[in-house]
Amino acid sequence: MSEQTVRAPQTVTRTARARGGSEEAYLEVDDLQVQFPTADGMVKAVQGLSYSLPLRRTLAIVGESGSGKSVSSMAVMGLHDTKTARISGSIKVGGTQIVGMSPQELQKFRGVGASMIFQDPQSSLHPYFTIGDQIMESYRAHHNVTKRKAKARAIDMLGRVGIPNPTRRVDNYPHEFSGGMRQRAMIAMALVNDPKLLIADEPTTALDVTVQAQILDLIADLQRDFGSAVVFITHDLGVVAEIADDILVMYAGNAIEHGPVDKILGTPQHPYTWGLLESIPALSGEPQPLHPIPGSPPSLLAVPSGCAFHPRCEFRDRVPDDLCRTLKPDLLPRSADPGRKSRCHLKDPDAVFQTDVLPRLP
Repeated sequence: MSEQTVRAPQTVTRTARARGGSEEAYLEVDDLQVQFPTADGMVKAVQGLSYSLPLRRTLAIVGESGSGKSVSSMAVMGLHDTKTARISGSIKVGGTQIVGMSPQELQKFRGVGASMIFQDPQSSLHPYFTIGDQIMESYRAHHNVTKRKAKARAIDMLGRVGIPNPTRRVDNYPHEFSGGMRQRAMIAMALVNDPKLLIADEPTTALDVTVQAQILDLIADLQRDFGSAVVFITHDLGVVAEIADDILVMYAGNAIEHGPVDKILGTPQHPYTWGLLESIPALSGEPQPLHPIPGSPPSLLAVPSGCAFHPRCEFRDRVPDDLCRTLKPDLLPRSADPGRKSRCHLKDPDAVFQTDVLPRLP
């Protein structure tokens, strides 16, 4: 690799959000492994994932498709079929162990202990039932109330998520809602039982930027109202900068960097995070060429030896003794901040990435 100076990654400014999160973790994931047996071999979708999240805090899980971010969050919700998935490790939500729960226990847990907003509301909402009926069904599954009270609750939730004239719109079908309104209805359904953990799996991907901003603000406002912990799955670092307190970067089923949003976006400690930031186009100032990550993510049937990112890493030759190819690095603190960790053999990534002077995006 050339010794020429490497251009520093562009980063993203963040609107500060004051959240007084409790230090006690509400969600605790410890050494989570998710594997899928196939005719071609074992798909190692998640490998030894550990993190924790207190109430009133938002954790963004980022990475390319196939990195394991959605698979890990579906495990938190107990959505994997145990007949086709092998899950080990520990997932505790509010002190309750999720791994090993029976289907009946999971049904009682979902919607109350934790709830999930999916990427595509069109496929998540049943086309033959009204929006109100679907919210009411979710509410009555956990509360012994009449249909009248359940409908009143559905109308209240639709109003809270910004649906105009909720008394009338509660009787509409999904096809009568716009994409943004369907996503708001999904959020209302997810929060109707006041869960303390909300998982949002790329809920703004299919929306235009104006509606996207509205949905992000809505989730942040509702988090303050409900005091929830939020896991936000996305590939959009602009979204991360706006809504998250902390970031967990995943690659090939592994956590490769974890820490506060401003520090990771400002001074990345892993080449993959650096590459993600380098792929963001500049919106102001002097135009700069993009610096995309070379190659493609590896197959989870055959994860590379050593550091899984080494076949695509531009800095692997700066590590002596061929460690990147032969030894998998541990996820360890890489700075004076004990809450920040990365999985990399580079001794001084700050110097390598030239992060002392960073171009910034508005």
